[in-house]
Amino acid sequence: MTAAPRRYRSPQQDSARWDDFPVRAGDIVISSPAKAGTTWVQMICALLIFQTPDLPKPLSALSPWLDQTFTPREKVYAQLAEQEHRRFIKTHVPLDGLPLDPRVHYLVMARHPLDRALSLYHQAAGTRAEWLRAFQDYPDAPSSGEREWLLKWCQRDPADGWEQDVAAAELHHPLDAWQRRAQPNIRLLHYDDLCTDLAGHMAALAEWLGITVDEAVWPELVRAATFDEMKARAKWLAPDTEILTDPVEFFREGRSGAGREFLTEDDLEAYRKRVAPLAPRPFLDWLHRGLPADGGGAGALG
Repeated sequence: MTAAPRRYRSPQQDSARWDDFPVRAGDIVISSPAKAGTTWVQMICALLIFQTPDLPKPLSALSPWLDQTFTPREKVYAQLAEQEHRRFIKTHVPLDGLPLDPRVHYLVMARHPLDRALSLYHQAAGTRAEWLRAFQDYPDAPSSGEREWLLKWCQRDPADGWEQDVAAAELHHPLDAWQRRAQPNIRLLHYDDLCTDLAGHMAALAEWLGITVDEAVWPELVRAATFDEMKARAKWLAPDTEILTDPVEFFREGRSGAGREFLTEDDLEAYRKRVAPLAPRPFLDWLHRGLPADGGGAGALG
């Protein structure tokens, strides 16, 4: 008997909004922690589906965040019901919080936790104060520097809640997908892979989704998925533009490893010791490619 999905609930999202959602065969669900590359994968899916960089609507309208609580559920359901193109839907809920359907493709994006943490730092700094207070996850914009922020991810504080614990918030989501990766309708991607071979992984993703792309437009599609091209179209591609002080800054940087540059070797050793008992070593090596003596890495599109 299949276990009921775990419920994930916060001021921003509620996974229960998936329970009654009528999926279609061929739907694509894009699942990743915030700032792990969700928008990048949404853009890649949009390019493969529409086969043009000139999208008919803003990316967030084409690929809505179904479980975000700021939009009424009925409105999101209606928006998706009206779509005639192949649907690709955003969520930050791990797979164990979704009612998995064999007719649906589940695409999970992973990223080095320290890179993701640094990106969250900059996103909080670039979010309007009234929205930060509404989210409650960030009571205010970060008041400390990058290193102090990152140390919270390396050294557990006894006051940490579940959502602040790297064991739960960082490792659980990609580890859950890792353990399901042999299932034919589940695909696990790493941000570093897209950074190093965007065209190759876009082609592999198109094959997995059963999409044939016109060779004549392929170079243009790959170019449209690069960091510089997406940043140039930030107002059309960034999510939740009403909460950001500057949508362009959502696409802050396009390289891997930035999170580790603020930390000493002792800090990184503390991080390694913290996560080592929490997941199998092959998974940690895969997730942490680039982290000395442990693997690790990621980029900075959200």
